[in-house]
Amino acid sequence: MEKPIVVFGYGPVGQAVAEAVIRQGRSVSIAQRTPPARPLAGAAFKPCDVLDAEAVRNAVAGASQIVMTVGFPYLGRVWKTAWPRAMTNLVEACAAQRVRMVFADNLYMYGPQAAPLREDMALTDYGVKPAARAEVTRIWKTACDAGRVRVAALRAPDFYGPGVSLSHIGNVAFGALARGKAASLLIPPDTPHAFAYVPDIARAIATLLDASDDAFGQAWHVPCAPLRTPRQILAVGAAAIGRKLRIRSLPLWLLPAAGFVSPFLREVAEMRFTFDRPYDVDSRKFGSRFWNDATPFEVGSPAAARSFLAQV
Repeated sequence: MEKPIVVFGYGPVGQAVAEAVIRQGRSVSIAQRTPPARPLAGAAFKPCDVLDAEAVRNAVAGASQIVMTVGFPYLGRVWKTAWPRAMTNLVEACAAQRVRMVFADNLYMYGPQAAPLREDMALTDYGVKPAARAEVTRIWKTACDAGRVRVAALRAPDFYGPGVSLSHIGNVAFGALARGKAASLLIPPDTPHAFAYVPDIARAIATLLDASDDAFGQAWHVPCAPLRTPRQILAVGAAAIGRKLRIRSLPLWLLPAAGFVSPFLREVAEMRFTFDRPYDVDSRKFGSRFWNDATPFEVGSPAAARSFLAQV
């Protein structure tokens, strides 16, 4: 019997990965604390809290490979402890059972940069959440360098896509436009910003699952469509559903002050270096080995907008 690929977490990326793998005719198990609200036909379920080492060992047992897509509440105090603990649990379980892991990662570990982000940039000690992701990188990379485990990190910027609500251009933007309201942005509407299309992230993860071992022990950047501003991206989606583009945005200079009254905005303020300047991602490394035909915004934006329109 074929060993399953175990996908930890069933948010937008986890679901897209599971669907992509099942389309390939492969066996999939979903591992998280509670069963998915909308189970995926053909996928099994394994109860698991990634902060519980024994639960992680049990979930990894019998897997062919695993994919880590779990997220934690957007709070620095949570990330500081939860992320290193979760990664340690996963690395130890994979090392013990000789199972490869593909980690759906972000780009926070580079900290503030003035150039397109590259995989060879140094890890940062800036802030709480970026430093936490840097520490996670050190955990899996150290284990890989010692020959104990095989991990490949797929790093992506902010993402978007059909049904992806928790995004800078998700429910508050495409969703608002679908409801006939103005899009609300916490990021500047006219500053170029990289966005990864969730189906592209899933495709890239599936690519790494099929890759040989020499693709592991390192990080890869997911291919993204050429850089656009949020206004340009939303305009394409708004036109596709026949909505007038209206945007409300919070001025950057107000963000630190807003953090005094809003815990969420306080967390966002720490990450303003990702949107107070052009934010680009260099994915030439992935493209030169695998593929580089990221979904253009002319396709992704209408698909995202139409998914929210269908819910109105």
